[in-house]
Amino acid sequence: MADGGHEGNRPPRQNLQGLLQMAIEAGSAESDSTNQMEQMSEERKQWLQEAMSSAFAGQADEVKQMKECLQELSADTSSSEGEERKVRALELLADLCENLDNAADFCKLDGMNLLLSRYLECQESELRWRTADLIGICSQNVPFVQETVLSFGAMKKLLHLLDHDSSEEVRVKALFAVSCLVREQEAGLLEFIKQDGFSVLMRAMQSDVTKLKIKSAFLLQNLLHSHPEHKGTLCSMGMVQQLVSLLRTKHSPFHEYVLGALCSLVSDFPQGVNECRIPELAFEEFLKERCQLIHKQEEFQEELEYCERLLALCFRNFPEDNNMDR
Repeated sequence: MADGGHEGNRPPRQNLQGLLQMAIEAGSAESDSTNQMEQMSEERKQWLQEAMSSAFAGQADEVKQMKECLQELSADTSSSEGEERKVRALELLADLCENLDNAADFCKLDGMNLLLSRYLECQESELRWRTADLIGICSQNVPFVQETVLSFGAMKKLLHLLDHDSSEEVRVKALFAVSCLVREQEAGLLEFIKQDGFSVLMRAMQSDVTKLKIKSAFLLQNLLHSHPEHKGTLCSMGMVQQLVSLLRTKHSPFHEYVLGALCSLVSDFPQGVNECRIPELAFEEFLKERCQLIHKQEEFQEELEYCERLLALCFRNFPEDNNMDR
């Protein structure tokens, strides 16, 4: 299954951490040859000094570029030309902040405060979606940035955009930023729950925006897998019934992600299994019919596997069947 939650395919940027790792690996590759190490040591030392000098100079230059971008974003201009300059500034910052060091420096320059106070909810939709995108890029795998973003109340604003914005692109990018703040980040997940984020995800899955539907279901599936302690809350919200109702809409690739989320919800969770077995849902019949519909279609193989797994988890309750599944 494709990663419905990943945003873009930007190439990794080189940074000081990568350079040091490369030097360590290069040295390790020759550690079994003392003579070779002795012969190469001066040459390697010179190469490393030059490379580090270049890297530090490059990083300083990138910090300068970030400062210039922030100056542009801080300027009060309302012309179309001024808006275009701000768009270019956000675009450049998104590229620079792929570097984890730059992402942290961006926060230290008070860039995140500027984004959240002036641009996340501004009138121009392109500035809004680029801002949400930049927040997500900065927040990926950088706890310091995540904590900074959350301290400015970003979760509430991002969920509001995801739930209500008139621009599809803004909603998709807001979901990307939310995902970067909740996955592998306990404080972010707690704030997400406090702001009723699961209800927002459900409404996103009920929207008419295919990309948003898929990414929302994918995020839900991942959160259920990594945080099973919240399954009870979701069941009490009627999540099983709502997910099953989504499966009864016109068949589409989105259903694979819904079924994946259901599998995560009921796995090792009897309450979820019981919800699936409510007679009014007629879920067993639905799963059998869906298996018949797609079993010969290779492009729906993962969806078929999810259907078969749900049948096994929820409707095969005889001891011999359970032993066979094990």
